[in-house]
Amino acid sequence: MKPLSRCAVALFGVLSVFSISSQASDFSINVGAITVMPDDSSGHLNVVEQVAGMPTNSTGAVVNTNTQLGLSVDYRVAPHWQLSLIAATPFAHDIHGSGSLAGMSIGRTKQLPPTLLVQYHFNDDNAEFNPFVGVGVNYTTFFDEKVDDQLGSALVGMGAMQATDNAELALSSSWGLAFQAGINWQLSQQWGVHAMVSKIAIDTDADVRINGTTVDSIKVDIDPYVAMLGLRYRF
Repeated sequence: MKPLSRCAVALFGVLSVFSISSQASDFSINVGAITVMPDDSSGHLNVVEQVAGMPTNSTGAVVNTNTQLGLSVDYRVAPHWQLSLIAATPFAHDIHGSGSLAGMSIGRTKQLPPTLLVQYHFNDDNAEFNPFVGVGVNYTTFFDEKVDDQLGSALVGMGAMQATDNAELALSSSWGLAFQAGINWQLSQQWGVHAMVSKIAIDTDADVRINGTTVDSIKVDIDPYVAMLGLRYRF
């Protein structure tokens, strides 16, 4: 099953369970722009450094920012307390080198980071402004990873691979904690504005493979800030 399909099935399952024992007014849905802004750090491509004659621990990797369509579903479990499930269309990120590899395009990947949080809302549901904080867990899955031609050409030039070899990039999935703060601004009985910022722990091992064999690996701590601004509808 594709990652997007798995995410849709999980979202449908959560909503189905909630709907069995809840009133329609317990649900709210938020739709808007959601941006992943990596606060990243990484290990080093030590094999590439050795083959290319670069100083040890002089290379790294950085991940760019991306914005997609975000969706979150909130379910009120008690006064002031809600569960929130955040999803989005797949994020697409370019991965670039840093340090001795600065300016080199390493590859690209897509990812889905569904996040489930427990939120505390400071005011009653009918308040015009209702700030909230949340804590929860994130699962991020990476897919459609590709090695950029720049890295492929560099590996050929270093003698690390032949021009006819197949270079691949593989990123491991991640589980991590998520922290959130935001505010809901109620414009009418049903419509409002939703804004939030989250800090999520996302760590992945990025493997560079040639003909299916891993030749180098780098640990990347993406640890992004995630911001969302959109419309809120309360059922």
